[in-house]
Amino acid sequence: MNAQLLDKIRQCPSLPTLPAIALRVLEMARAENSDTQEVARIIMKDPALSSKILKTVNSSFYALSQSVSTINHALVILGLQSVKTLVLGFSLVSNLSQNRAKGFKHLDYWRRSIYAATAARIIAGKLQLVQQEECFLAALLQDIGMLVLDQVLGESYGTIHEQVTSHNQLCAKEMAVLGATHAEVSGHMAQQWKLPPVLAMPMAWHHSCAQAPTTDTALKKLVEVVSLSSRCADVFVEQNPAEAIADVRKFCLEKYSISESDCDAMLDDICNRTREVAPMFEVSIASGISYEAILKKANETLVDLTLRTQQQAANLEQQNIQLKVAATTDGLTGLANRATFDRFIAEQFAMAAQAGKPLSMLMIDVDKFKSVNDTRGHQTGDDVLRILGRLLKGAARSHDLAARYGGEEMVLVMPGTARGTAAAIAESIRRAIATKPLSTESGPLPITISIGVAALDKDLPFKHHAQLIKAADMAVYAAKHGGRNCVKVFTVKPQAPPAATAAA
Repeated sequence: MNAQLLDKIRQCPSLPTLPAIALRVLEMARAENSDTQEVARIIMKDPALSSKILKTVNSSFYALSQSVSTINHALVILGLQSVKTLVLGFSLVSNLSQNRAKGFKHLDYWRRSIYAATAARIIAGKLQLVQQEECFLAALLQDIGMLVLDQVLGESYGTIHEQVTSHNQLCAKEMAVLGATHAEVSGHMAQQWKLPPVLAMPMAWHHSCAQAPTTDTALKKLVEVVSLSSRCADVFVEQNPAEAIADVRKFCLEKYSISESDCDAMLDDICNRTREVAPMFEVSIASGISYEAILKKANETLVDLTLRTQQQAANLEQQNIQLKVAATTDGLTGLANRATFDRFIAEQFAMAAQAGKPLSMLMIDVDKFKSVNDTRGHQTGDDVLRILGRLLKGAARSHDLAARYGGEEMVLVMPGTARGTAAAIAESIRRAIATKPLSTESGPLPITISIGVAALDKDLPFKHHAQLIKAADMAVYAAKHGGRNCVKVFTVKPQAPPAATAAA
């Protein structure tokens, strides 16, 4: 975080603080042997807080089968963690709502927070997470950094909000202007308040959940849930919710395999349940709002987004294909490049050796290629290589690999092909090139080639693919020194029998 901004935050006299009752309950919740009776007594010292907790516990939000009349009873039915969440939530909201600068719209902030908190609890329940209450509170507090920046910077922070059209754009703008984001400030406040990691981590990383510095799978899930809840909230508070809907649907499908229809049903549930939760926190939510109406309004834009996404996906796929071709192809000849050849020959050799099948290789060298460059120029030399590349590629079968080995040398790897067949193919390639001049840009040019053939078979059981390459290289060397414009096949001459010993 920006060091100067951090100093300003630390020196701010109106920085949000945890209320005394919240601090006490938090301390007791951390204790190994918490006394629920004592926790109940602490909460009951604040009649307004006790009333809110009991009203909430008995609401449809918790859907309990029995009525709860005392804080002690609430602790027994819901457990300490749930009641602690309510205490922290109610006391913090009550405390933070009192400090209002002129930076941005506070009512929108609290509406968004309530939507996010409700969404987090519903999503956590749908995923059957144990920490549903923690998700609720972490989502409620995830944007607390905005209130802090509002207190520290005032109207200048409001200017940042005026320059973005959605909450999703806010972090990038904050980083550009302030060198820090409200999410980072939320994480700083969580540390100041000594909140546990299940709250602190989602608060700090809800806008960048993939980068959250934790190897704890359960904690990572909480960060993801709170991050998703933030985008769910955008659906209900932003003027143009289509992009948020599309993002929520995409995340739910890719991360949790939740279909589009189930995702829409979940968003509808979030909308309805938030109307029940908001009054408990004294936050005003428009009564007539419905997800169905929001979706109907956003549908035209969603269709455009879908078409744009599909086009982007198609473009990306095409780019990936082009990148793959570029990474595996020789730019001049259009043949496979040396790296692709090296991988292919190694794989095919291993498979052929294991299966006991033949594998042949042709190494092709252009005769007197240097003189072509010297007399006709390098452009003509490139034309020769391009034309030969096309011819060799045309001669390769679907399971063969034609590649540029280096300079004017090219290779043809032929899996499942015996030495005799490979020699015949080599001769047909040699003859096709020798019988007709190549049509280069500088005019017709007679060209001949020398070909070396080597094969992995029962007569030549090479132990490594490098030996096969070396054999083909030796064969093409023999062709060059045998007059050029010919095919030579690598063979091993049988050793002569030892001379008979003269009779004594």
